[in-house]
Amino acid sequence: MSIVYDRTKTVVRRHVAPGEAVPLHPETVAFAGHYDFDVDVLAAYRPQGKGRVERQVGIVRDHVLAGRAFSSIEEMNAAFAAWVPLRRAKVHGTHGEVIGHRAVRDHTALRPLPTTPYVVTQRHLRHVGKDCLVAFDANLYSVPARKVRARQLVEIRATKSQVTLHSTVANANGQTLLAAHPRAVGRGARIVDETHWDGLPTGVGRRVTTGDGLPSPRRGEPLVAQSGPLQALLSRAAAANVEVGRRPLSVYDELTGTRPFTTNAPTKEAR
Repeated sequence: MSIVYDRTKTVVRRHVAPGEAVPLHPETVAFAGHYDFDVDVLAAYRPQGKGRVERQVGIVRDHVLAGRAFSSIEEMNAAFAAWVPLRRAKVHGTHGEVIGHRAVRDHTALRPLPTTPYVVTQRHLRHVGKDCLVAFDANLYSVPARKVRARQLVEIRATKSQVTLHSTVANANGQTLLAAHPRAVGRGARIVDETHWDGLPTGVGRRVTTGDGLPSPRRGEPLVAQSGPLQALLSRAAAANVEVGRRPLSVYDELTGTRPFTTNAPTKEAR
């Protein structure tokens, strides 16, 4: 019904004073909820709480590894497998039962596992871009344009082989999944499902104007000759022939009533 954990970062979010409630890591809480058991965190500086578990390391080291040399991992595994029946035939020093018999009773008391295993994922929050792409780990992944809006916050759940994108609020059916993609290898990749772009503006029917009162033609329409001062400036050849007037700077001095810049420093003769 419960599993005892040490105060590791994967279980405890931060250390607290004695007597205060220990804040658990959200992933640990989800893991325990999936397999239906309680998390029991050891008190600080109390290794006796799980000393019998760590004792098994010393038993294997002393009875299987000490004084022997192995040429391969397969040879070491074979030596361990040959030693296990001998160990299970002994009487345990704490509970006074044959280890093999106690192991059968303990395994019978365990509850069955759920039908679906718990999937360990990386979870991050990201914003959706205007092009319905979400950046994660230096790569871009698409989400359906009809289900999201620009700058919307979505949750990324990433495994070693897959990236799924979820809405932070469930829909009417209680579902949050927006898209699923294979995880990109490397950096700079764009993993896009082109059906996700349905609903984005395509630019068809867009019209612009040159500023002379006549709109530019739509796509596919024939071009019509247009004239006007702005149209002439938009033409490189016409703009190169525009005559630019020139006037001396003294004209501006007369218009503004100012004089050219002079200095009041004494000359060499005056000194």
